[in-house]
Amino acid sequence: MRISKPYLRSTSIQCYLCLLLNSHFLTEAGIHVFIFGCISAGLPKTEANWPYVLSDLKRLEVLIQSTHIDATLYTESDIQPNCSVTAMKCFLLELHVICQESNDMDIRDTVQNLIILANSNLSSNGNITETGCKECEELEEKNVKEFLQSFKQIVQFFYSSGRQ
Repeated sequence: MRISKPYLRSTSIQCYLCLLLNSHFLTEAGIHVFIFGCISAGLPKTEANWPYVLSDLKRLEVLIQSTHIDATLYTESDIQPNCSVTAMKCFLLELHVICQESNDMDIRDTVQNLIILANSNLSSNGNITETGCKECEELEEKNVKEFLQSFKQIVQFFYSSGRQ
């Protein structure tokens, strides 16, 4: 089964467009368009990928049903809007535990894709310092299924609020 990697989708389109423009406009302006297009292909995308994160979370839930992962993960179950970025960072850190505890490559690939997508969405909020929030280690430890349910809730919060 092939895992979708939406964070790579638009890069190839930009490169093809640049090559097309460069082949028709072998002028100084065409070269500038080509260079700027190549640079923009590597820049972070501004569109939110929360629907893809939710899709991967659903996939992960299905994959985990057929696997036994005996791990407890720090889980924020009462997410406060003023601590949402801190909570999301904790969830992303705990996803690494799922990756380490599983021998299933589909689970590992899905988790890695989730981490990349969610981190790219948080890039604009990454330097925000929220005060009065619990540290990851202060959160209650829950099993993987409960962790994924809580993680889905915070992703839906980010998606519905339009936060990137």
